[in-house]
Amino acid sequence: MISSFRNFAKTKFAGLLVFIMIIPFIFWGMGSMFSSGNSNTIAKIDNENISTQDFIDHINNTNIPKQTIKDNLSRNIIEELLSTLISTTLLDLEVKNFDIIITEDTLLRKIKSNKNFKSENGNFERMKYEKFLLENNQSAPMFELKLRGRELQKNLFDYIGAGTVSPKFLTKKLFEEENRKIQLEFIELTKFYKQKEEFTELEIQKFLEENNKKLKVEYLDFDYAIINPEKIIGVNEFNQVFFDKIDTIERDISNNIDLEIILSKFKIEPVEVTNFRMSSDKKDVEKKIYESRNFIFDIIENDNDYIIYRINKSEERSPNLDDPELKEEIINLIYQKNKFDYNRNLIKQINEKKFNDKDFVKLGKDKIQSLSLNSIKDNNKFEINAVELLYSLPTGSFTLINDEEKNIYLAKIKNTQEQTINTNDDNFQEYSEKEKTNIKENILKSYDLLLNKKYNVVLNQKTIERVKNFFQ
Repeated sequence: MISSFRNFAKTKFAGLLVFIMIIPFIFWGMGSMFSSGNSNTIAKIDNENISTQDFIDHINNTNIPKQTIKDNLSRNIIEELLSTLISTTLLDLEVKNFDIIITEDTLLRKIKSNKNFKSENGNFERMKYEKFLLENNQSAPMFELKLRGRELQKNLFDYIGAGTVSPKFLTKKLFEEENRKIQLEFIELTKFYKQKEEFTELEIQKFLEENNKKLKVEYLDFDYAIINPEKIIGVNEFNQVFFDKIDTIERDISNNIDLEIILSKFKIEPVEVTNFRMSSDKKDVEKKIYESRNFIFDIIENDNDYIIYRINKSEERSPNLDDPELKEEIINLIYQKNKFDYNRNLIKQINEKKFNDKDFVKLGKDKIQSLSLNSIKDNNKFEINAVELLYSLPTGSFTLINDEEKNIYLAKIKNTQEQTINTNDDNFQEYSEKEKTNIKENILKSYDLLLNKKYNVVLNQKTIERVKNFFQ
């Protein structure tokens, strides 16, 4: 848990983005070919072995803290990490198959063009490059090897999509689809929901009884202290002396030394918190402890500080309606459920073709509003994804949409007006490039499926389980 903070203390750069295609695990076989007991191999791609050590090195290179991996084992983090390694290996095999190369001159130009290594005048500075390597604990050969791999993969994707041309009729079709004007009628549904003040005490009590287990509130008693270099060693600097002190604290925690005894060495008094319930008005440091409550006694990172804490008591209780804040939260839950049920019923009617123009007029009465959308990018009123949904529907359709404030509307597409474009239009080239990108994406999706058929990927499930056990 501490290691990620230390890595951050040593580096100011976020690392390097690796573009890879993720191929779903479901397409891969599971271990039948490993019956001989080859525990050093975690996966096999045709005749290419991926060793357990390869996988461990891959995990280490991600810089994901071991504790984070441990906390996410049930969410298949090991399988996801293995998936990325297999995908990268597949792409490496494809690069080799197509004989794609990167020259030293090309690699050098890439490094010199990196803005992180340039002065204010735009000139490459060797010192900045070396500082970057030092802060990221990388050697020049290691960094250049990773850079070469990324560029090879980029060239592979460029090669697969090379020669992509957008036919003029597709460009025109894309323009027409995205720029036709839509005449819209809509009804804001907020006024049709039962308002919070309308819920009776009987309804609130009934909701509590029906959802008693789900609504139980967790209360914590805990002690904690904020730790930083100034409090521990008297200087405001994250140096080796400070980290040595942190190592000592970690050992004391693992040996279950009392929190007060640990803090007394540094003359720090713990803060005592009782009956803590998570809410928006709580201190950030105490929220952080609540989020880490699965570990009873620990030291965690918090911005530029550490927090050492000990959970003394954890208890779940039924909501106390005498607490005004808690009661307001319960009423808000009832309101949201009532709102959800109303919207769901409306959508059901629309999907089952049981909602028509007469129903729309009857519901809206004098509350029906009108609006014209000028293009698929026109999000002046509604959220952009809602606009894209509207542009995917035919005239006469009904649907529910939302705005940026999450207000919900019942909308009807009353009419559409087509717009045209010719090859001399200033926007034609822009839409030609956009359609070309769409075609490339479809090509790469097909290429993804091709890789699934081209290579036989088999996983050694027993070795995967052993790796999981290592992190438990």
